[in-house]
Formats: sequence, structure tokens, C-alpha cells
Amino acid sequence: METRYFPPNVYASDCPTRRVLDFIGDKWAVLIISLLEDGPKRFSELQRSIGGISQKMLTQTLRTLERNGLVSRKLYPEVPPRVEYTLTPLCETLCPTIIAIRDWAEEHIDEVTASQMRYDSRES
Repeated sequence: METRYFPPNVYASDCPTRRVLDFIGDKWAVLIISLLEDGPKRFSELQRSIGGISQKMLTQTLRTLERNGLVSRKLYPEVPPRVEYTLTPLCETLCPTIIAIRDWAEEHIDEVTASQMRYDSRES
């Protein structure tokens, strides 16, 4: 049985909140959640929109998000079958934070890249 912290303590090595940070901090999860914020998407739409993600990684990430209550999957009984993914109400509470991180990364990429180059030139 897992130890439950009251209140949860993300700094404790065995606190389950660490697993939450692992999956919401994943780059693929951030990108998928960002895309789904605009509304339901099919698997193929997500894959086309996220450069560099493999079918396997997209499947794994969607399953993780679904397992953790952030994404819901709806199967339409059509031929061929159609599946759509949407954000859950729980994930909608996370969206402002995810979007802020995504926007921060886009806004500050030049500064981060310059810092990396300075650091790397000192280390060479």
C-alpha cells in the first residue's frame, strides 16, 4: 500500500505527486494538452500537428493522460471507426499553467539559446 501524504509533499521521494509532475511535465503531454485546448481532435490530427512525435509515443502519451483523468477518448461506432480525444474538466484546470509554460518557452527561447551558447563556449 502506498503512503499518502497530508498534505501532499512533492519533495518527499515516495509521494505520489512526483508521478503527476512526471507526466504533466513531459513535452509530449504539454503539446497534446495545448492542442486539445482548442477542442476535440482525432489521433491523426494530433500526429500531424506535433512534429517529431511517433505513433507509438502519441499512443503512449494519450493513454497516460487518459489513465490519469486528463484526456477522455470517445470511440464512434462507424466504419472505419473514429476516435476523438478531448480534455476532461480536471485537465481544463491545468490548461492555464500548461499554456503559460508553452508561451514562456516561445517567448524566451532566444535568451535560453544565448545562455546555452555562452555556457558551452566556457566549457569548451
